[in-house]
Amino acid sequence: MVSAGLKRNNDVFTIPVQWIPHNVQWRNFVDIWSQIPMTTYLRNTVFLSTVITSLQVLTGSFAAYGFAKVRFRGRDTLFVLYIATIALPWQAYMVPQYIMMVKAGLTGTFLSLILIQAFGAFGVFLMRQYYLTIPDELCEAARLDGLSEYGIWARIILPLSKPALASLALLTFVNTWNDYMGPFIYLTDNDHWTIQLGLQSFIGEFNADYAMMMTGSVLSVIPILVIFLFGQRYFIRGIATSGMKG
Repeated sequence: MVSAGLKRNNDVFTIPVQWIPHNVQWRNFVDIWSQIPMTTYLRNTVFLSTVITSLQVLTGSFAAYGFAKVRFRGRDTLFVLYIATIALPWQAYMVPQYIMMVKAGLTGTFLSLILIQAFGAFGVFLMRQYYLTIPDELCEAARLDGLSEYGIWARIILPLSKPALASLALLTFVNTWNDYMGPFIYLTDNDHWTIQLGLQSFIGEFNADYAMMMTGSVLSVIPILVIFLFGQRYFIRGIATSGMKG
């Protein structure tokens, strides 16, 4: 991808493959900002990824606390039924979901994607598995001291769950950043497009500018790479400890 992004379009598919271009086209990384509204696409992608990630971390951690630390009738059955939704392919409920958004008048807006992706069964599963490693005695002691369930979640459970929260945030952010079908279905205005949709601008009816497409792909990967490098310590800890108890 990096190699192709530094070539002229005619040199991308040369045989044999030139891993190191003879004429490096650094200009591609400058021209792309004027050929497509790259700043707008990046801003939209950052906005959606940040909002959806924040909501999934909030809803996932809160629901996971109920499934892990609050005792109520049918808790385990409800959890199994909820987690079973992971097995359903998105294509199975894609059309009904779209009809709901149309009737609500939300198609063509960011709110449609935010509402659809604000909740995730995988996040609940990941956080619940981590919460099970936290001793129940901490919650019982807090209840005896008069702390509410909301207070226990916010003041005790969340501070102890930074690795799992970081893991969920990173996975959700990357998934939202790379999402293509969601924005493709719901975002019809070019001013609302994400970077994944914006890169399709280089694909015409009879030809495509693959060099500029790869240049845009490199630029889209850089933020994810930076975030992972800074958060990999928490990510590895969160994944490693989420399956210790079940």
